[in-house]
Amino acid sequence: MTENIKNNIFLKENNSPMNIEKMFIRNEVGKMLDKIALALMIIGGLNWGLVGIFQFDLVSWLFGGTDAMLSRAVYILVAISALWCITLLFRSDERLVRATDS
Repeated sequence: MTENIKNNIFLKENNSPMNIEKMFIRNEVGKMLDKIALALMIIGGLNWGLVGIFQFDLVSWLFGGTDAMLSRAVYILVAISALWCITLLFRSDERLVRATDS
């Protein structure tokens, strides 16, 4: 019910099709970034689990050691994903539900 009211207010204030299209594109990009960040966090978590349990770093094994540029790039992407996922803690529940529905 409150979502319909919010949507109606949005449409009344910014009823141009361009604003609605921009909002839709921004929402889709946000959902995509959330999914990519989550996938990278899962990869990082599994890698840390392997390091903790078996002392085996899968990322460095796959990409040529911990000093290899590709390994470092993966580590940096996982760190950026962790920063992105921090934003999930501060988003409203309504926005999170809509992002995970599709």
